[in-house]
Amino acid sequence: MRKLLDYLANRFTPPPLTPTRAVFAVAIAVAADALQFFLGPLGWVFVDSLIDVIAMLLTILLLGFHLLLLPTFVMEFIPGVDMLPTWTACVIAVIALRKREPRATPPNPA
Repeated sequence: MRKLLDYLANRFTPPPLTPTRAVFAVAIAVAADALQFFLGPLGWVFVDSLIDVIAMLLTILLLGFHLLLLPTFVMEFIPGVDMLPTWTACVIAVIALRKREPRATPPNPA
């Protein structure tokens, strides 16, 4: 049981936040918001959804999973809200929160 818990803890540990990862994550978020803005409020529903899925997956790969990503992903399916820069705001918030997190210390082996 201990091995399973250690595996899950390591699996959901976010990758280290580097400036390169942060810049790429913001660039992806800005690109996703810009594409959705230029598609318009009545843009192609499938394309908008695909952009959201790709933006979320790439953000998770770069920054790790964060609970703020879930409401952003859901909000993007509300008509008109996808015109707002929600991905950009979410990624900037996640980066700010990750910078404020205390550094994780390795567990003390017992």
